[in-house]
Amino acid sequence: MRDIFKQICAQVSEADNTIASVAKRKWDCVAKPIGSLGLLETALIRVCAAQRRLVPVLEPRAVAVFCADNGIICEGVTQTGSEVTAIVADNICKGQANINMMARCARCDVVAVDVGMCSPIANPALISCSSARGTANFAQGPAMTMDQLFNALNAGCMVSERLVRGGYSLLACGEMGIGNTSAASAVSAVLLDIDVETVTGPGAGLNADGLRRKIAAVKQGIKINCPDCDNIYDVLSKVGSFDIAAMTGFMIACAAQNVPVIIDGCISAAAALCAVRLCPAVRSYLIASHVSDEPAGKLLLKELELDAPITAGMRLGEGTGAVAFMPLLDMAFAVYTQAASFESSGVIPYTTFGAVSQ
Repeated sequence: MRDIFKQICAQVSEADNTIASVAKRKWDCVAKPIGSLGLLETALIRVCAAQRRLVPVLEPRAVAVFCADNGIICEGVTQTGSEVTAIVADNICKGQANINMMARCARCDVVAVDVGMCSPIANPALISCSSARGTANFAQGPAMTMDQLFNALNAGCMVSERLVRGGYSLLACGEMGIGNTSAASAVSAVLLDIDVETVTGPGAGLNADGLRRKIAAVKQGIKINCPDCDNIYDVLSKVGSFDIAAMTGFMIACAAQNVPVIIDGCISAAAALCAVRLCPAVRSYLIASHVSDEPAGKLLLKELELDAPITAGMRLGEGTGAVAFMPLLDMAFAVYTQAASFESSGVIPYTTFGAVSQ
């Protein structure tokens, strides 16, 4: 399993910078002030470079929602229990969850994946590739074995490959799992070398006492496990979660197939940082959608050197932020491919100048 995953990592090469440059010049020919669509232009250029196409393909598209449970909930770090993960996963499969409502508006398919739920559901729409029935409580020891970690990484790769074979040209990922913000906080604190308090928020809605318990549990987990920040496998196995691991594999496999992937909020951004640390070229395939309201969200995007177009105070998960960005990408595509150019309008093109001195 380890060799298979590492072979996929070895297949990743940087997105096409030549295509990116040509796409930028094409944008600059559109009859509007240069760069005036800001991050929407940047995102579409990244899609072009990833797909190695001057005119990108945005449909069909899908969001994979990786569902898993976390033993850390034993420390009282959540409002609800692991049964909620199964309920939401079932709702996703039935087309009744939050992500389904938003995805319909965005013409995006939704795929639910069990990579470690405590209570499996009997729904044929669910992709089942569970590593275990939830992680262990990382406040008391490692979250998972190394074999379980590579199972989760490979599960993410498998889902990506399956969707690409199915004809999807643009992918996104999200997660569902009670307790996974605690794992994301731990992974973020270790990889960013920052205090746990700085990257830990209330998640689905903890009160002050709950937040204190969560911070204490994450601190204890890091202290007990001593994850090596220079070894992503060590970090993920000791204080990570199955959904973060699966999203890490998913992003790497997308990059290996020249498919751009839209990342969601804080938890998928933590996975994105793991993917980039394992395989730096993956970064050129990532598109940030929104700035999560979770404390680590902005810090993770800064570390990834990615700017997100949407700042809406979102922290729902399930891939909802990634899907919310898709219609904006469609609008950018319409301007990029259909708007009048300076030449066709008979307008003198704008000139790009340096910063204006005061």
